[in-house]
Amino acid sequence: MIEIRRATSSDMDFQHLVSALDSDLSARNGETNDFFAQYNKIDHIENVIIARVDNTPVGCGAMKKYDSETMEIKRMFVPIEMRGKGIAVEILKNLEKWAKEMNYSKCVLETGNKMPEAIRLYEKSNYKVTPNYGQYQGIESSVCFEKHL
Repeated sequence: MIEIRRATSSDMDFQHLVSALDSDLSARNGETNDFFAQYNKIDHIENVIIARVDNTPVGCGAMKKYDSETMEIKRMFVPIEMRGKGIAVEILKNLEKWAKEMNYSKCVLETGNKMPEAIRLYEKSNYKVTPNYGQYQGIESSVCFEKHL
């Protein structure tokens, strides 16, 4: 059974999972990773979800305010050995629920074109591809999504 816990970026489980995420992204993105890393700092993120199975952290996700109506989904990660078990879906659903509780009406996110698992997750979760926003405008390897809550 997947247990979901709300936290902040100071949570050690979140920090360990993000470290594994950063290693995965570095391997996938190669020399372009530094560009993306600058936008993925976890200092002072107040909205973090940690997923656990049998008291072991098995995934995470976060969100931060993008504008007065929109939260940006960040730092979604499930280790490869735990994928395909519905963990990422539960994390995303819980982030969306939390965003609604805080009166946000939309979520946006960016992922890379070398992240087919992430793209499938977002499409399956009814996110729609949107023109690249903010710092991702003009970045061909970025794929941006949005979902109205």
